[in-house]
Amino acid sequence: MGLLFGLLLMGTEKVFAIPADEKRDAVRAALPGANCGACGYPGCDGCADAIACGKAPVNACPVGGAPVGEKIAAIMGVEAGSSEKKVAFVKCKGTCDKTKVQYEYHGIEDCAKASVVPGGGAKACSYGCTGFGTCVKACKFDAIHVVDGVAVVDKEKCVACGACVAACPKHLIELIPEPAECRVECSSQDKGKDVMAVCTVGCIGCGICAKQCPKQAITVENNIAHIDYEKCISCGICAAKCPKGIITMNAKAHKI
Repeated sequence: MGLLFGLLLMGTEKVFAIPADEKRDAVRAALPGANCGACGYPGCDGCADAIACGKAPVNACPVGGAPVGEKIAAIMGVEAGSSEKKVAFVKCKGTCDKTKVQYEYHGIEDCAKASVVPGGGAKACSYGCTGFGTCVKACKFDAIHVVDGVAVVDKEKCVACGACVAACPKHLIELIPEPAECRVECSSQDKGKDVMAVCTVGCIGCGICAKQCPKQAITVENNIAHIDYEKCISCGICAAKCPKGIITMNAKAHKI
């Protein structure tokens, strides 16, 4: 009887066995394996599961970018679609020679801990980069380093995983389109007079950039300029007109 039931169980297992999801395995193999969570799922396994069952697009992985998206699209038998590459950007230009120091800081060199002390750190600008590299520690791709007191992103290495964005206690880092040429390197919401008292390159909220922009791509809110990258054509007028030089451009930007 025992042998009979054993054979019956074996037969039932073969009849009702769930075949391995070959597409899911192929998708997982195509993913880069960073397990950064930038796709919004718990690691590459979670992303592969979501793509295989249609809950996530084939280009869901920001680390792999378009090449990986195309591979997965071929596996799933669909069109890859378009996915604009993004890159992390630090909204601060206040290097050591441009910002005043209000006191000597001798505490733990961690941005989160330093930001809760009076004044938000040693730098007189409470909005500026603390410079202790918490974002550097969070980045798994060696794409961000502190240079002269301010975090700087290496665009070639950045995969837009968002780890640095989450790590920055002052919310100085954001993900912007990689092709974007014009960038406002400041986050201060203080009035112009107060900004100039602590930093030589801070945005004073004068609004000249907004008035000069031919596409109305710049607005000034809470004393700080903001660029709408859907409208910006990288003409460079805002950068040329900014009296404080905090709107910068890459060399690739075209002129009109």
